[in-house]
Amino acid sequence: MRKIEIFDTTLRDGEQSAGVNLNTIEKLEIAKQLERLGVDVIEAGFPAASPGDLDAVKQIANTVKHSSVTGLARSNKKDIDAAWEALKGSAEPRIHVFIATSPIHREYKLKMSKDEVVERAVEAVKYAKQNFAKVQFSAEDACRTELDFLARVTEAAIDAGASVINIPDTVGYITPQEIKEIFQYLTQNVRNIDKAILSAHCHDDLGMAAANSLAAIEGGAGQVEGTINGIGERAGNVALEEVAVALYTRSDFYKATTGLKLNEIKRTSNLISKLTGMIVPANKAVVGDNAFAHESGIHQDGVLKEKTTYEIITPELIGLSANKLVMGKHSGRHAFKSKAAELGFDLSEEKLNDAFKTFKELADRKKEITDEDLFSLLADKQTQATDVNGYELTGVQVQYGTEHIPTATISAVLPDGTNVTEASTGSGSVEAIYNTIERIVDGEVKLLDYKINSVGGGRDALAEVHVRVELNGMESSGRGTAQDVLESSALAYLNAVNRAVTLQARQSGVEKAHI
Repeated sequence: MRKIEIFDTTLRDGEQSAGVNLNTIEKLEIAKQLERLGVDVIEAGFPAASPGDLDAVKQIANTVKHSSVTGLARSNKKDIDAAWEALKGSAEPRIHVFIATSPIHREYKLKMSKDEVVERAVEAVKYAKQNFAKVQFSAEDACRTELDFLARVTEAAIDAGASVINIPDTVGYITPQEIKEIFQYLTQNVRNIDKAILSAHCHDDLGMAAANSLAAIEGGAGQVEGTINGIGERAGNVALEEVAVALYTRSDFYKATTGLKLNEIKRTSNLISKLTGMIVPANKAVVGDNAFAHESGIHQDGVLKEKTTYEIITPELIGLSANKLVMGKHSGRHAFKSKAAELGFDLSEEKLNDAFKTFKELADRKKEITDEDLFSLLADKQTQATDVNGYELTGVQVQYGTEHIPTATISAVLPDGTNVTEASTGSGSVEAIYNTIERIVDGEVKLLDYKINSVGGGRDALAEVHVRVELNGMESSGRGTAQDVLESSALAYLNAVNRAVTLQARQSGVEKAHI
């Protein structure tokens, strides 16, 4: 069985999804879960993009020990130096440098000849190799690059010191047969290919990212790059959980495996969905809520008699188990701490005490506390920033009636510690709340998106609201969880505002990279 390395770029390419912005605490929590999942490489970010990104990559590199942590850099000394500053404390300093190679990029973006592209790539790899134990080189838009030139760049990069060569389908254009042939061509025509691993990085613009990644493995790829839940720019990246489970389920065909702990897949998916606000579609392969649901009578009958009639993947394989009552209002702090650890959370004493207090308050109001409820509660507490003074909600009151104009009254604490109370109306209760909050917040706020989801089932289920706002030109996302939909709506809006304020204070000149 061939071992396929898993390179996770959820924190870099995934965070470039429209409307997603993670704070450092959230990035750290995701990185720790990716380490727990068993990914080989975590691409923690693009250090040269901003001081905030560099700091986040640095903290992840200094925390994660069992996965290799890498950062992205363009083929210039400034980016490579920023990456070294961020990654020099990691267990295995590793860098990912790139330059575009396709004709369209050479002519219109880089305005460089083939010789100049090769020269720049070689200079970057050699410079990076002075500090980094492992250098990965990416030929951006490789799948639209002439095969002979792609082989030339690959060979030159390996000679310069690159030990991993990434072949990205940057715009999601390639087909499975074509990408398989590209990897076969490089395997057969690059003189020093035995000194490097070939990697596949597929985008899902035509819905073929998983098929293309698996075809690349057939062609000789030894590493696959992607994200959890398939998040990323435009239509996203390949969903790594799909590749891993496909290799496991069809090991008879692919003769390859990964080092992932498959029973951590569902928890990883849930955490990333919650923190990014990108809800997983019910029909999503492997991790969707309907992935193991059978409505057809014929299917139900078959599954009851023999699961493999209609179920090629078991829920237990990815760590999915039926919700059960795990805690109640009589549960003690020690039991709560043990349950938190079981769910994968290692909270500080301060956050544990705060979470336990919130749990007790919830247990008084909600009859049944499930793993899903606790996961949501603990994720909120674990990723809650404690070093930023923002707006704090202290009270929400809404008057509504079919014959009356909805009116909201909001009490809050301003960043300077001042207590304020404001009221406003709207065409609905949520609009009234948001109009009121906008009277409290310093600046112009615009709501761009609003999503609501229930945590678990039942009439007393927690409501989880995700919003995307624009504050003084800065886009930000926020989330709020409460039993009351209106309270969670207010919490989400203020959370997004606080994030925007923090981003404005910490970020300037942020750049994105496309691979």
